[in-house]
Amino acid sequence: MRANDPIFARAERGITPQLYTPEERRRRDTSRWTLVQGVLAPIQFLIFLVSLVLVLRYLATGDGAAAATVSIVIKTIALYAIMITGSIWEKQVFGKWLFVPAFFWEDVFSMLVLALHTAYLLALSVGWGTEHDRMLLALAAYATYAINATQFLLKLRAARLQTPPSSIAMAA
Repeated sequence: MRANDPIFARAERGITPQLYTPEERRRRDTSRWTLVQGVLAPIQFLIFLVSLVLVLRYLATGDGAAAATVSIVIKTIALYAIMITGSIWEKQVFGKWLFVPAFFWEDVFSMLVLALHTAYLLALSVGWGTEHDRMLLALAAYATYAINATQFLLKLRAARLQTPPSSIAMAA
C-alpha cells in the first residue's frame, strides 16, 4: 500500500511531501471550518491546562475531586467538539471524513485520545474504579492529548513553511 501512496513515494525520494494541493489549500483557506478549528484549538488547550492543574492538585492533595471531575468532563466535551468539526473540515478540504494521507497519523492518534477520554466518561458514569483511578485515567488521556496537540502544531508549522509567499501576503 505504501508503494502506491504518492506521499510516501515522494518522501522516500527525499522530496518533502506537500500537505495540500493548490485546490485543497484554496478550500482550506476559504472554509469556515478552518476558523472554527482555529478558535476551538486554543480554547480546548486552555481548558486542558486548567483541568490538568486541578487533576494534579487532586492527585497531590486529595482535595478538589469535584472541580477536577467537572473540568475533565468539560475538556472531553471540547475534545468531541473539535473532533467533530475537524472531521467536517477534512471532508470539506480533502473530500474524506478522516484519515486523509496528510493527517493520517494525527487522526490515528486522535482516536486514542478520544478513546481514553471516552473511557473516563464511561468509568465516571458507571462508577468504575476509585476517584484516584479515574484521575489517573484522565492523566493518561491528557498525556495522549498533549502528544496529539504537538503532532498538529508540527503539521501546522509544516503547512506554513510550505505555503507559497504570495499566499502568505494575501492571508495577511
